[in-house]
Amino acid sequence: MMELENGFSGSYDPADVIFLLKPVTLPCIDVVTKEAAIQSGQRHYSEMLAREDAPTPEYMRVFEQAFTANRDRVGRDIARLARALALRDGDETVLVSLARAGTPIGVLLKRTLAALGRKVRHYSVSIIRDRGIDKIAMQAILRNHRADNIVFVDGWTGKGAIGSELARTIADGLPELATAPLCVLSDLAGVADLAAGNDDYVIPSAILNGVISGLVSRTVLNDEVIGPGDFHGCVLLDHLADMDLSARYVNEQMVDVLACLDESTPVTWNGEQRAQVAAISAEFVKSMLARTGTKDRNRIKPGIGEATRALLRRVPERLFVRDPCSHDVTHLLSLAVERGVTVETDPALPYGACAVIKTLGDT
Repeated sequence: MMELENGFSGSYDPADVIFLLKPVTLPCIDVVTKEAAIQSGQRHYSEMLAREDAPTPEYMRVFEQAFTANRDRVGRDIARLARALALRDGDETVLVSLARAGTPIGVLLKRTLAALGRKVRHYSVSIIRDRGIDKIAMQAILRNHRADNIVFVDGWTGKGAIGSELARTIADGLPELATAPLCVLSDLAGVADLAAGNDDYVIPSAILNGVISGLVSRTVLNDEVIGPGDFHGCVLLDHLADMDLSARYVNEQMVDVLACLDESTPVTWNGEQRAQVAAISAEFVKSMLARTGTKDRNRIKPGIGEATRALLRRVPERLFVRDPCSHDVTHLLSLAVERGVTVETDPALPYGACAVIKTLGDT
C-alpha cells in the first residue's frame, strides 16, 4: 500500500508540494516513433516517453519575455483564486494538482493560502486521458485528509478532456470526491468549477516542461515499471538540473501575487459563464475537424497552453494563430520555426492559437 511518505518534492521545497509519483527508469523513444505508435493504437501515450532536452537559449529568452509580460496578470489571478478558495468551509484546504501543468499553479496557490492564514497541504498526482486519475494516490490522500477539503488544481483547460477524465474517474470509484472542485487559471472549455476567467493568454509555466515543474517527466503508466499497488510513474530529469527554474519561477511569481493580495477580491465562475464557454469550445473543435480533415478530436489542440504542449512533445502539422504580432504567441512561432511547422493566421480564431497534430497513416 502506497502512503504519503512514499512521495517526494522534486526540485521544489518539500513545504511546497509532495509528488505522489513513483520514480522509474524508462527508455526514451523519438517523437515520431511515439506518435506513430499512439495513432496506430499499438501503444497508449502514457506507456512511452520522448527525451526532454534543454530549452535553447533563444527559447529561454522567449520565456523570459513572456514571464515579464504576464507575471502581473498571473499574480492577480492567483490572488483572486486563493481568495475564493479561502472562503471554503473546513479546517484546511488540500490542494491536489494534476501533474505536470497544475503543479506550479498549485505551489503558488498553496503559498498564497498560507499567506491568508489558511491551513493548507499540496500534493501533485497523475491523471492520464483514457486511464483516469491515480486512484492509489487519491486513496493515500483520503486516508489522511477529509474528502470535502480537497480541491483539484490544473493550469488551464483546452478541450476539457482532462476535466472530463477527472469527472469520469471520480464517478467510477471515488464517489466521496463528487463535490471536489476543479480550479484553473483559464477555463477555455467551460469544465472547471472555479476559474479566473477564460481568456487565452500565455501562462509562463506553460511554456516549459520539466524544468519548471520540479524536474519530473510527464507521468507514465506502463505495466513494465508500474505494479498494481504503485503510484503512476515519472522519470526524474536530473540531466536538466542546471536549467531548472522551478523554485525560481514560483519565488519570483509570488512577488506579484503578494503585491496585489490585500486588494484582491474572490473570483466568481458561474454555470452560465461555463455553458457559454463550453458551447464555443465544442463548436470550435467541430469546425477544426472539418477544416483540417482530421478524424480524431484528440489531435485538435485549442488554446495557447495546449498548442505549446503539442509543439513541445508531439508531431504537429499546422499551427493556427489569431495574431502573429501578439507577445502571447511569440514562443509558439519560435517553436514552429524550430520544428518546421506551417503557421496560418486566422483573425477569427476564438483562441490565441490552435495546433493540429499530424496524421501519420490513414487514421
